Amino acid sequence: MNPVPSPRPHDEPSPTRTTPHPHHEPDAPRDLIGIGIGPFNLSLAALAHPLGELDTAFYEQQPAFGWHSGLLIEGATIQVPFLADLVSLADPTSPWTFLNYLRSRERLFPFYFAERFHIQRAEYDAYCRWVCENLPALHFGHQVDAVRWNPERDLFEVDFTQLDADGEAEALGRTYARNVVLGIGTEPHVPNPLKPLVEAPGVPVVHAADYLDHRAALLAAEHVTVVGIGQSGAEIFLDLLRNRPAGREKLHWLGRTEAFAPMEYSKLGLEHFTPDHTRYFHALPESARDRLVAGQWQLHQGIDAATIAAIHDELYRRTLHGGWPDAVLTPGVRVRTAGRVATTKVELHLEHGRQDSRSRLTTDGVVLATGYRERPLDGILAGLDPYMRRDSQERPRIDEDYRLVLDPAVTGTVYVQNAETHTHGVGTPDLGLAAWRSAVILNSLTGRETYRLPRRTAFTTFGLTQRQQVPPPREAPALTPLVDDRR
Repeated sequence: MNPVPSPRPHDEPSPTRTTPHPHHEPDAPRDLIGIGIGPFNLSLAALAHPLGELDTAFYEQQPAFGWHSGLLIEGATIQVPFLADLVSLADPTSPWTFLNYLRSRERLFPFYFAERFHIQRAEYDAYCRWVCENLPALHFGHQVDAVRWNPERDLFEVDFTQLDADGEAEALGRTYARNVVLGIGTEPHVPNPLKPLVEAPGVPVVHAADYLDHRAALLAAEHVTVVGIGQSGAEIFLDLLRNRPAGREKLHWLGRTEAFAPMEYSKLGLEHFTPDHTRYFHALPESARDRLVAGQWQLHQGIDAATIAAIHDELYRRTLHGGWPDAVLTPGVRVRTAGRVATTKVELHLEHGRQDSRSRLTTDGVVLATGYRERPLDGILAGLDPYMRRDSQERPRIDEDYRLVLDPAVTGTVYVQNAETHTHGVGTPDLGLAAWRSAVILNSLTGRETYRLPRRTAFTTFGLTQRQQVPPPREAPALTPLVDDRR
């Protein structure tokens, strides 16, 4: 049985503690220090909260929780069902479920009648903020500077800087931990040809992560180009299209991908985001894993079919009175180089690989929907570099339970979240695996089945050889015949 207590129907989440953990004394080592508070470490904190034997603390340099705040476009939805909240797929009885959030806000019945399986991004962000308001182990405004192994104490030293409301250093601190979990997430990726444009003032050239902060300026620009034809690029192009005058849209949308391709969203396709596929992937040779990830881009880098339909509907609507909208949509194009024309425009030098042709495009604003990359661990873990084991491409080796493979001299454990695509596959950044991964980490940390996890999660059998026995199908219970007593 799962040892996590289930809340009574009218229970509210526990109020934030203002006193230290009852098991924690000043300067005493903690069981777990979390670095970064995004959805993944927040999931871990929520599932760790009921485990009274664990003394945990999570540090985040930002002053408050924020999840892709620049992309919380009105109406944009997350691409996983609401059950992929912080806890439900590991413990649906947790007080930190999305449904309990709705109940606490007296919105459960409206949600029920709305019949929404995919919630808006802004609502997911609000839900995570609600969890943050109630979890005591979270410390915002704390920037972790370094993690080192102290062999004399058999503990990790974690140095941090406490920041004031303006993000300036206020105090230095150090804490000790038996284990550490990194959840520092990803960072916006800007292709090399475009980096000088982003760093220079003048014409708005912004990454999609900052879109809403610059939306007014982009809407006012005479001509705007969106680079990148994944989901973020599609949502931004649609938002710009809907808010520019018919016949004078003056929009370009281009990217390297060969087509405005829909994301693979078939039910069996989605089984690539299950623990079964994760285990299969982890057991593959390194070279096979790298080839497989490269070929699975449409599982997570395509465009939601509903967004594609909305874009086409909007374009079609603008043809009803004759003429075509002033919008150019071109896949298969890469930006070779770029530069500023005077101080008011940007010139993009384009290349079409299939045609082997080149062109130039002058524009008044650029949005780079060019994706995100995993933040490198080397900076924050520089003190652990002598202990880390790496693969043939110098990437950290990570075992099946999300632990960095370290020298045996290190008796503590460093767990990682959303930094293991090369070892665990395309499900790494997927919110649907957040609760399961957190439960795996907590089971490893406690050395017992704190959270009972399913042995099988997919109908698909990945591979010919099985690493673990597939559970037999459950037999239907025998039925007791009814006695006919009509006599």
